[in-house]
Amino acid sequence: MTELVIRPLLTSDETDWRRMWKDYLAFYETELPEEIYQSTFARLLGDDPQDFSCLIAEHKGKPVGLTHFLYHRHGWKIENTCYLQDLWADADVRGLGIGRALIEAVYAEADKAGAPSVYWLTQDFNENARKLYDRIGVLSDFIKYQRG
Repeated sequence: MTELVIRPLLTSDETDWRRMWKDYLAFYETELPEEIYQSTFARLLGDDPQDFSCLIAEHKGKPVGLTHFLYHRHGWKIENTCYLQDLWADADVRGLGIGRALIEAVYAEADKAGAPSVYWLTQDFNENARKLYDRIGVLSDFIKYQRG
């Protein structure tokens, strides 16, 4: 798709990034305080290797998707692993390959960073996204628990 560009987040993307991340959080029925938006955006643009990175999908010159990802150590591997935390495509561009392109761009970034393993989580009710994930990834047997 020549009308699609995947690129790193820029300072000038803040308004579009906020819009997309708010929509992503609303999908998961979550709201966050303003200081989280400010902190997260600053971290995404920072140079700390422990912080998240962000890629933006542009379709016809308009930001329409995003992904946040980070690298971390893994007790069973020498190299880092990559966690793809957030993935979003605006509703009006779904079905155009935006999600796939973003995931594949994270795969490429992970390969460049020497982190051949990429993983992500989703909720069981996220059926549309899971159709893509079933084509581009492998469903693991793990069940997530967290502190209550």
